[in-house]
Amino acid sequence: MNIEIRNLMKKYKDNTALNNITFTLSEPKIYGLLGRNGAGKTTFMEILSGQILADSGQITIDGENPFDNQKLTESICLIKEGNNFKRDLKVKHILKIYSFFYPTWDQVLADKLIKIYSLNRHLKIKTLSKGMESALGIVVGLASKAPITIFDEPYIGLDAAARKKFYEILLEEYEAEKRTIIFSTHLIDEVSLLFEEVLILQEGELILKEEAEVLRDNTCAVTGSVDEVESFIRDKKVFEKKQLAGMMTAYVYGNMAEADAHGLNAEGVPIQELMIYLTEEKKTCGSMSKEK
Repeated sequence: MNIEIRNLMKKYKDNTALNNITFTLSEPKIYGLLGRNGAGKTTFMEILSGQILADSGQITIDGENPFDNQKLTESICLIKEGNNFKRDLKVKHILKIYSFFYPTWDQVLADKLIKIYSLNRHLKIKTLSKGMESALGIVVGLASKAPITIFDEPYIGLDAAARKKFYEILLEEYEAEKRTIIFSTHLIDEVSLLFEEVLILQEGELILKEEAEVLRDNTCAVTGSVDEVESFIRDKKVFEKKQLAGMMTAYVYGNMAEADAHGLNAEGVPIQELMIYLTEEKKTCGSMSKEK
């Protein structure tokens, strides 16, 4: 499904949640939607899933607005970090409701996941631990098989082993049947290898949109003498520079092989570190935010 975002704006009183963002998600991929708290990620996901309206601009999916559009909302599943389900319903009721709502629902997968996460179908949502409620959200998100599946911090309360199992199953299901998966998380190091494309929001603006492989291959930390590093980075995008005792380390958008050829020590920059550098202040990265 082709997702087009054009000049999207959303404000809450004096706070601008989304500030004139424009981009396209045109392929089934696993997208990492990253940014600090308050960057606008949840607002964007709620607009995309048809839960709220933008103030201006437009968001379309295959040319249609998702708001109040049942045909489209049957193709979108948003699982947030909490309050996804009515508290007085039982687990079995939640599964039944969602199986009716999503034409693509996979009951075999749902049953498999219920067993993996040891969920009791007869318990009410309000009696579940935070981890068990998160596990139920994961079950629904994966079993929905929705062409656009959105996970917004979906695993609050799950231990490391349970999160790892989620990542494994998500990748297995995605490889078996491609869909657009948008993943927003602060545990970036845990899941960054899943990402095929990365988007970073900062204060409501899109400051980076790039294929994850390109970021991995073309962002690096280079270290050498101040003169050597300054010469190497002269025509490059620099995220951060640190200097000590005549030596400098610079975090740049550049190729490690090129840095090696200049006699500099070069190491890859994890996506989590890149996100931190880009969002420490209001920085512009126009050369890195581009349409595909």
